Amino acid sequence: MIRFTLPDMSCGHCVGVLNQTLIELDPDCELEFDLLNHVISVESRCTREQLTEALTEAGYPPAS
Repeated sequence: MIRFTLPDMSCGHCVGVLNQTLIELDPDCELEFDLLNHVISVESRCTREQLTEALTEAGYPPAS
């Protein structure tokens, strides 16, 4: 699992956008969302860099 902190992820709409974005990138990925802590965990065949790019393009850049 790769974990990302996404400060801008704050609601169900955000989760929906992120879910759609990452499923389009890797249809077999597994996602876990923690809205309270602004964390998403991703199990994917994609690299961290590919996931970071997709998250950023969707408007949710990961915190450093």
